[in-house]
Amino acid sequence: MSTRKVAKSAEKKKVFSSRSSHLSVPFRYRDSILRWAPALLFISIFFFYPLTKILGLGVNSSVFLSPESLQIALDSLGFTLYQAVLSMLLTLLVGLPAAYLFARYDFRGKALLRALTAVPFMLPTVVVAAGFNALLGPRGWLNLSLMNLLDLDSPPINILYTLGAILLAHVFYNTTIVIRVVGNALSRLDPRLIEASRLLGADPWRAFWRITFPLLRPSILAAALLVFLFDFTSFGVILLLGGPKFSTLEVEIYIQTLQMLNLPVAALLSIIQLLCTLTFSILYSRMLAQTSTQVAQQDTESRLRRSKNKRERIFIFTMITILFALFVLPMLALPLRSVSRLEADRGDRADLQTSLTSDYYNELFINRRGSRFYVPPIEAALNSLEYAGITVALSLLMGFPVASALAKPNRMDRFLDPLLMLPLGASAVTLGLGFIIAFSRPPLNLIASPWLVPLAHTIIALPFVIRSLQPALASIPQRYREAAAMLGASSLRTWFTVDFPIVFRAVLAAATFAFTVSLGEFGATSLLARPDFPTIPTAIYRFLSQPGGLNYGQAMAMATILMILTTLSIFLIEKLRLPGRGGW
Repeated sequence: MSTRKVAKSAEKKKVFSSRSSHLSVPFRYRDSILRWAPALLFISIFFFYPLTKILGLGVNSSVFLSPESLQIALDSLGFTLYQAVLSMLLTLLVGLPAAYLFARYDFRGKALLRALTAVPFMLPTVVVAAGFNALLGPRGWLNLSLMNLLDLDSPPINILYTLGAILLAHVFYNTTIVIRVVGNALSRLDPRLIEASRLLGADPWRAFWRITFPLLRPSILAAALLVFLFDFTSFGVILLLGGPKFSTLEVEIYIQTLQMLNLPVAALLSIIQLLCTLTFSILYSRMLAQTSTQVAQQDTESRLRRSKNKRERIFIFTMITILFALFVLPMLALPLRSVSRLEADRGDRADLQTSLTSDYYNELFINRRGSRFYVPPIEAALNSLEYAGITVALSLLMGFPVASALAKPNRMDRFLDPLLMLPLGASAVTLGLGFIIAFSRPPLNLIASPWLVPLAHTIIALPFVIRSLQPALASIPQRYREAAAMLGASSLRTWFTVDFPIVFRAVLAAATFAFTVSLGEFGATSLLARPDFPTIPTAIYRFLSQPGGLNYGQAMAMATILMILTTLSIFLIEKLRLPGRGGW
């Protein structure tokens, strides 16, 4: 009798426990909901809402699917895919040997060269265009040197406004992706696998194709997809270096919006691009997940070695020369051109000698025409710094809680995580178009507000901030917090004495990332920035689009300032990043 009572009592407790567990499911996710709420609300208002407005504008228009609109879309999509595939192949051709160089060899100046290869990825497109103009343009250093050397009256190299300029700029931009993704995977491969295959009689090429390449294939495909994605959404490179003959989806959206005032066609192009980029982003995420299972986390510094023979020394020297010519020369040509006055600028074609000058920097502070509507370039710089500061503050305020939730994610956190990555799959021009449509009328009439620019920048920077903070927060041992609690520390004091010192470097790196992204953003800003509140990239574009040596020189000066700020930010990020986090 007592046994039966005990069994019934146990059964009742089991039923009660299961009900309690069932009823407590929402409460188990309460902390996650609180941490995700600000970021989800922000993304819903400033990302999903503008995208739905673009979709609604297109569907409700009679010209949305007209033959003319579809033809424009097909032409733009065809060239977008064509140049993206070519750019990706050329980037892999340069990036894979460079990845092998950094992953396998130790040489003098390696850390500096590696950091310099990352600078182009964060440079604004207007700065890249200015750098290539200063090196390869009609008044660039290479053409001027050849004209003086060969006594020519016209520039012998005419690469600007050609497909070659687009491809070269894309390689300049995206080679660092291959270096980071593939190089990081290659440096962590267990060398004992190769040694075992060699002991079994395999030659170096057979060991590479049977062992190394299959293990690296997911990383190579992930890098290729990411490069393709950035080339597919390219805007400033096509607009500034390709000229009017070439038009990708991004550029066509810009043209249809600002020049043709044809918003339905722009909406159609935006929807096509968003679907394409979303597909590529999903494929990239799957490839990235495979890389973590194929590569073992091991120490990498001990595997680096100096060159052993003449062939290796030739390889290292050749790769350093190529990387120096590709990454350093365009960036070096820019500041040199900003302090050089050419005789050609004053109309004297008989002598192309240069002289040092600070006039272009001095002109940044002068309103030479005395116009009331003139905004000095120095004010554009202050606007950019203000926008960047707001972007950093908003990104950290919303990114920190989400990153802490993803440090030890539950089922809800894993489900919501992909939502934050969606802005990376949308183009900046599409985002700017969505802002124009969504926020130009009540209830959110913000189109005249200067706050619209930093809000758009925050949408773009937020995923980078979260991905920078998440590894640091996940690395905090729980036993440290438990020890602090046992010693009587409150939750707040535990955070300041235990958590914050550990994540401080990651917070600085995330803030620098957001600052740099905001400082150089051009696609959305070109649509949203008010004429009386320009940014540095929009001011550079304005100077480059106007004739005259003075305008050209001021563009070079402003681009140099922006390049220096970006370079310093990249070096800071490289210094602060966690060991073993060399990928993207």
